[in-house]
Amino acid sequence: MNKIALPELFASMQQQMSAQLSTNRAFIHHPGSKGDSLENAWIEWLRSYLPNRYSVDKAIIIDYLGNTSHQIDVVIYDNYFTPFIFTQNGFHYVPAEGVYAVFEVKPDIKGSVKGSGNYITYAGEKIESVRRLTRTSTSMINSGTPVARRPLTKILGGILATTNTYDNSNNKTIERHIKSLENLQGIDLGCVVDYGSFFVDYNGEENIEELDFIKRINGYYENREFNELRFSRPENSLITFFMQLTRYLQQTIGTIPAIDLQAYLDVIGEEIDQEP
Repeated sequence: MNKIALPELFASMQQQMSAQLSTNRAFIHHPGSKGDSLENAWIEWLRSYLPNRYSVDKAIIIDYLGNTSHQIDVVIYDNYFTPFIFTQNGFHYVPAEGVYAVFEVKPDIKGSVKGSGNYITYAGEKIESVRRLTRTSTSMINSGTPVARRPLTKILGGILATTNTYDNSNNKTIERHIKSLENLQGIDLGCVVDYGSFFVDYNGEENIEELDFIKRINGYYENREFNELRFSRPENSLITFFMQLTRYLQQTIGTIPAIDLQAYLDVIGEEIDQEP
């Protein structure tokens, strides 16, 4: 039986991913800041590798009550069970029900934003602005079988950077900043291209006996506790980040609940038929 050297295959994939990200970063010209070009590079990179069921854009997230999130650099969202995306002046407004993951993008994970503190704290604030929105859930048909409304799924939150100029002798500074995030601000994973990808392990589970789905998912974020921050080796940063993200999307979240379209039409006083 013929065999292939998987370590070499993964190393080749890492090099390919890194080259594409670097190429996108160098040649995407956006009539804005350098940060816009970096965001576009990550968006194009994720579009290239994620399955087609996931859409990737920069966007503002909205709910049926009219509340909005901060502007999010990278949003991974559904375009099947959440069929309408508002686009105005070239910018997307994505219903909260369709969101799988949100990321803040920075050239360096070390840095600060006036009024928000360090970049990790700032990323947490933007993640919180998405998770606090009110999401709906309704029944649906799956393979011809009626399915009752499902609990709300987790929304992944993270930060993406090119480099790390913190003291590289250990990860204590990054860990301290992540541990300081509270409730809906928590970061789940991230990637620093020349330093390593990371995931955050938390202790805590959803209260499956809670029938109020909003209280249930918010309670999960509010009660979970930081356990461990784990980094990959630098040479595996992109491949491990991609694998971890895919693992979360497919095996932790799966398919998002169907959106309650009537809730959105209620704001304009219209009604849609529930049965054909």
